[in-house]
Amino acid sequence: MSLTNVGEIGEIMHLAKSGRLIVKLNAAGAGIRAGELLVDGSGKRVGRVAELIGPVSAPYASVIPMTDRTSRLVGSKVFSGGFAKMSRSQGRGSGRRSTR
Repeated sequence: MSLTNVGEIGEIMHLAKSGRLIVKLNAAGAGIRAGELLVDGSGKRVGRVAELIGPVSAPYASVIPMTDRTSRLVGSKVFSGGFAKMSRSQGRGSGRRSTR
């Protein structure tokens, strides 16, 4: 994955007690939304944005990690990886609805 067309959106500040990564967002990251994937400089998935926290002037993102190497990621720059397609099991519904 080439990151030349995707700018850096922030830096991983620390690992919270909950296990989530806390990312300090820069100006380019201000438009990020919950559910968006974040990747590292080599394009590997880091995690999915769970929620945005803090003031609008200095936003942070709480990120659910998608890797076991979370402690080594602190201080790393992160990039937007877009939105992943949901599998059927993660979809909006469980399929057909019963009419009974």
